[in-house]
Amino acid sequence: MIARTPQPPYYAVIFTSLRSDIDNGYASMAVHMEELASQQPGFLGVESAREEVGITVSYWESLDAIKNWKANMQHSVAQQRGRDEWYTSYKTRICKVEHDYEF
Repeated sequence: MIARTPQPPYYAVIFTSLRSDIDNGYASMAVHMEELASQQPGFLGVESAREEVGITVSYWESLDAIKNWKANMQHSVAQQRGRDEWYTSYKTRICKVEHDYEF
């Protein structure tokens, strides 16, 4: 689904990743992280796609909301497992959305 976001400005966190061959609970953790993120103050929505490269974009009201999500203890555990087990590489980008339009 396409996230329903408010009028800009707001922020996007773009997480791009390459997976390892290790599954070991990845799918259930991904679902749990999306549910947990949706409960955080300032969360606006999320979109995700995975083929060879996975791309997840989450939308946030502010940089402080993003900072608080990054510091969430359960999210920190998932991040560490990602580095240790699930990803061969990843990159996170934080962007300010100044304009959007839709059809």
